[in-house]
Amino acid sequence: MVKHIVMFKLAEKSTENLNQAVATLNSLRGNIESLKFIEIGIDFLNSERSHDIVLTAFFNDREGLKTYAAHKNHLPVVEKMRSLCSSSIVVDYESE
Repeated sequence: MVKHIVMFKLAEKSTENLNQAVATLNSLRGNIESLKFIEIGIDFLNSERSHDIVLTAFFNDREGLKTYAAHKNHLPVVEKMRSLCSSSIVVDYESE
């Protein structure tokens, strides 16, 4: 299994922007065949080091992640998240 984890920091933290970002990420559910499962979390600590939202996406293999990255239903999500966020951090890894 491959996990793709992205942490997002909103450019302007507001309830509206947070809700838009979560809805945007949720739009991935069921719309990309290689995407097996997603989990979305909202930070509650609000420390200086915290990011606001985390996305964990699960794929069967690296090829599934590659398909997802270029998928027509993923690209608008990337653009919307870029418009809402000041930064993001990503890690991709394989697990059992």
